[in-house]
Amino acid sequence: MMIQKKTFDFAAAVLTWFDAHGRKHLPWQQNTTPYRVWISEIMLQQTQVATAIPYYAAFMQRFPDVQSLASADTDEVLHVWTGLGYYARARNLHKAAQQLVENFGGEFPETVEEVSGLPGIGPSTAGAIISLSRQKRAVIMDGNVKRVLSRFHAVTEMGSAQDKILWAFAEQHTPEKRVHHFNQAMMDLGATLCTRSKPACLLCPLQTHCVAMAEGEPTSYPKKKIKKAVPEKSTSLLMFVSEQGEVLLEQRPAPGIWGGLWSFPETAVSDVVTLEQILKADWGVSRRKTETWPERGHTFSHYHLRMQPVLVRAEPLQVSERALRWCKLDALPALGLPAPIKQLLHELAAHESAVNERR
Repeated sequence: MMIQKKTFDFAAAVLTWFDAHGRKHLPWQQNTTPYRVWISEIMLQQTQVATAIPYYAAFMQRFPDVQSLASADTDEVLHVWTGLGYYARARNLHKAAQQLVENFGGEFPETVEEVSGLPGIGPSTAGAIISLSRQKRAVIMDGNVKRVLSRFHAVTEMGSAQDKILWAFAEQHTPEKRVHHFNQAMMDLGATLCTRSKPACLLCPLQTHCVAMAEGEPTSYPKKKIKKAVPEKSTSLLMFVSEQGEVLLEQRPAPGIWGGLWSFPETAVSDVVTLEQILKADWGVSRRKTETWPERGHTFSHYHLRMQPVLVRAEPLQVSERALRWCKLDALPALGLPAPIKQLLHELAAHESAVNERR
C-alpha cells in the first residue's frame, strides 16, 4: 500500500469535478430532508439509481413523512416495496419510523451515533443522512466510496482490516466545508466513473494520484475474497385454487428470506406420488387435482432457489396453525409479494381466465 503525497488536495479535486459533473437533480436531492435522504439511502443499498427512482416516487407518495410510515400496516409497506428485493430493508424502515415517532417525536436525531442506533441504519447510512440533509460533517463508506478509495490508495488488505483502513482514509479526505457536496460527489464518482468494470480513469479528477491507475490494474481493487460456489435449494409451491377463483396465500415468518411477505404454501417434496401423500396428510386433499408447471429459479445473495409450481384445484379441508388467506386472483389485495411470486400470480390469473373461457 502506498501513501499519497500531501501536496494533492483530494477534496478540492473531487468538489471541482462535482460542480461540473456531479448529479444534482435526483428526486431525493430536491426538498432535502433527513427523511427523504434516509429513504433514498436505504433504497440505494443493493439497487441502482435508475431502478430506485420510480420506487422512491411511489414510496414518498404513499408515505410522505415519518408519521405516515410509522402508522402504516406492515403489509402495506411491503406491498409498496414489492419488486425492490432485500425486504428486510422495508421492515427495518417501518421499525425505525416507529422508533423515531416514539422516542424522538418524529424527528431524526442530531448525531451519527444516535441515527446509527435505529434499525437498518449503519454508520455510513447515518453519515449520509446527517451530511446530505443537514450539511454537517460526517463520513460515509458505501460501496462506491469504498471502490474509489481502495483504488486511489491501492489498499491490498481484505475484510475487517480493509474496512478499518478505508474508514481512516475517508476521515482524512472528508472536508469540513461543503461536506454534503463532497459525499455526494464520492458516491457519484464510484457510480459513474470508478465503476466495477471498465472504469473511465481518464475522466476521473483523481487520476494523477491514483495508485491503481498508475499500476494499470484499477479493477483489481478493492481486494475481495474468492467467492464460494452458490448452493442450490429446491421447493414446491402449492398453488391452491378454489372454484370461486381464489388462491390460497401464506404469510412467511418475519425472520429469513422474504420475511413477512405473502407467498404460496411450500413443501420440500417434489416427487409426484409423495406430493400427493403430503397433500392428503397435511391438507386433506385426497383426489388427484394437481398440475405441475415448469420449474423456475430465483437467486438470492447466498443461494439459488429452484421453485416447482404445482396447481392444486382444491380447497384444503384441514389446515394446521398457519397464516393463510384466500385472495381473489383477479383482484389481489395490497400485500407484500416477492417479485417471482407476483409474476407467478399474474401467470396463474391469466391461466385461470383462459380455462374459464374454454368452459
